[in-house]
Amino acid sequence: MSLVSNMFLFFVALSVFVYYIVPQKIQWIVLLIFSYIYYITGGIHYVVFILFSTFVTWVISISIERIEKKGNHKGAKKLLILGLILNFGMLGIVKYTNFTIENINAVFHLNLKGIELLLPLGISFYTFQSSGYLLDVYWKRCVAEKNLFKYALFVSYFPQILQGPIGRYSRLASQLYEKHKFNGKNIVRGFERILWGFFKKMIVADWAGVFSDAIFNDPKTYSGVALLGVLFYSAQLYADFSGGMDVVIGISSMFGIELDENFKRPYFSVSIADFWHRWHITLGTWMKDYVFYPVTLSRWMSKFGRWGKKTFGKKIGRALPIGAANLVVFFVVGVWHGAAWKYIVYGMYNGIIIAFSGIMADNYRNWKKKLNISGRETWYYLFTVIRTFILVIISTYFDRADSVGHAFQMMKQSVTSFVPSQLLLVPAGKLGTSFTPYALAIIIVGCVIQFIVSVLQERGVKIRESLSKLPLPVTVAVYFCLLVSIGLFGSTAVARGFIYAQF
Repeated sequence: MSLVSNMFLFFVALSVFVYYIVPQKIQWIVLLIFSYIYYITGGIHYVVFILFSTFVTWVISISIERIEKKGNHKGAKKLLILGLILNFGMLGIVKYTNFTIENINAVFHLNLKGIELLLPLGISFYTFQSSGYLLDVYWKRCVAEKNLFKYALFVSYFPQILQGPIGRYSRLASQLYEKHKFNGKNIVRGFERILWGFFKKMIVADWAGVFSDAIFNDPKTYSGVALLGVLFYSAQLYADFSGGMDVVIGISSMFGIELDENFKRPYFSVSIADFWHRWHITLGTWMKDYVFYPVTLSRWMSKFGRWGKKTFGKKIGRALPIGAANLVVFFVVGVWHGAAWKYIVYGMYNGIIIAFSGIMADNYRNWKKKLNISGRETWYYLFTVIRTFILVIISTYFDRADSVGHAFQMMKQSVTSFVPSQLLLVPAGKLGTSFTPYALAIIIVGCVIQFIVSVLQERGVKIRESLSKLPLPVTVAVYFCLLVSIGLFGSTAVARGFIYAQF
């Protein structure tokens, strides 16, 4: 059931209606039932995987807590490792088996056949969420949930099951289980957020996807617009993913449940590290808490740090373990994105830049002092934003291209050829090339609106709060125009699912 389908909208409306008419003490049961109904609509065979992840982490978390109370820390650690192996092992088997076989065949010149495995919906998201919960119980950050069905709701909560955000038990669970009275403001705020999400998705992402797909799928025909292709994809990816977040956060708000924000205007970032603090925020914080800190504080990393201080001095010696931990983190980020070398290159590219920046931090500060740059200058801020955007764009080639080789091919074409008129050869929608200029205009206007909203938000303006203070007819007119624009310009001819739903 696609998030952009009429069936899904009906499903949401029905779930909200039932949620508020039943006794409040069983509201969480309604959410659980609707969550599994939603998941089953994607294929009943997928349920086995989410049930396995749920049951394994639930049983082991309770066992860890009981063993820890008896003072058997080693036994608890063994159970933790078992739980993580089982949970991530399932993810590894279904997502990376064929990738592994392909590489074995390439290295050893074999002809092993791949396995036909269907990738379960949202498996990366609920695997990370349940594994994070398991680690939190082990570290005593939260108490293990004794009710299996309540825990199942935490893992399967349908607004976030397909593309996040990756929730934390300590923040989300209490909201899921507590009673919620009907509040019309929650419905209105949720609808506003959903509307904005669909605008980004159907006006910007879907139309931009038409052009990025055409250019990347046929680089010979569109050799002169490779640069524009990656820019289209950047617009598509941001509008698609952030729009999806707006939709799911808006839906959850209707139940009175506030999900974590996942975006903070990432294209205004001043560094790659800042970009990852703003892009897919919950994935970044998950990596920080469950990968970066454990790696940094590990014994072998401490030894590496001591070696670095002896060899290179204190400053570099302190930075080396942090840089190495960042490389580990972004290797995992790359693997999380998909089973292909291009995603590993994508992750390592970001990791290397962040690690190198950390090692060179003192040098950067000294250079700025010598050049009398305080860092507060407008021109310097614009420089850092543009510089970061260029670095992000380079990584985007690997994310969108079919392979690493294809990515480098597109990069080469981006700097060796520029023939913008080739864009007019891209057929847009059912009307073909005759509609192409209009499609480009729709994308440009949509991006301009997004940009204006983002600039205002960067300056601290709360858009929805500001709109609510306007006269009611004006507020209604704004949202009505937003709704009409989706209906008129969000063509169903190019409608597609959310990109991150595949993870």
